[in-house]
Amino acid sequence: VQLQASGGGSVQAGGSLKLSCLASGFTFSGYRMGWFRQAPGKGREFVGQISQNGGTTAYSDSVKGRFIISRDNAKNTVYLQMNNLGPEDTADYYCAASRIVLSGVRIPSNYPYWGQGTQVTVSS
Repeated sequence: VQLQASGGGSVQAGGSLKLSCLASGFTFSGYRMGWFRQAPGKGREFVGQISQNGGTTAYSDSVKGRFIISRDNAKNTVYLQMNNLGPEDTADYYCAASRIVLSGVRIPSNYPYWGQGTQVTVSS
C-alpha cells in the first residue's frame, strides 16, 4: 500500500494550492479518503474526507467554504483544492485511506493507510 502526496509549496495569503495523492497497492475505489494536517507543535487535525464514489464530502469548520476535496477513481487519485489560504493553514498535509463509516472520519486512528505528507507554507 502506498499513498504519495504532492503539490505542497509556499504561497502568499489569499493564494491557492492543489494537492494530489496517488494511491497504489489497494482497491482505491473501495476506500474513503481523508486529508489531515499537522502544524508544528500541534496534533494531527482533520481537514476533510470524501466517500468512495465521491458523492459525500465533509470538512472541518476551519476550511469549509475554502477547501474542496475530489477524487478520480480511474486515476487512483484524490485531490485537495485549497483556496483563500491564510497563515493558519501552514502545516504538513497528509492523505489517508479508510473503510470507516462517516461518523468516524475525523479520527486519525481510524485510517490504516497514510501518505508521507506534503508541506504547505502560507506567508502573510
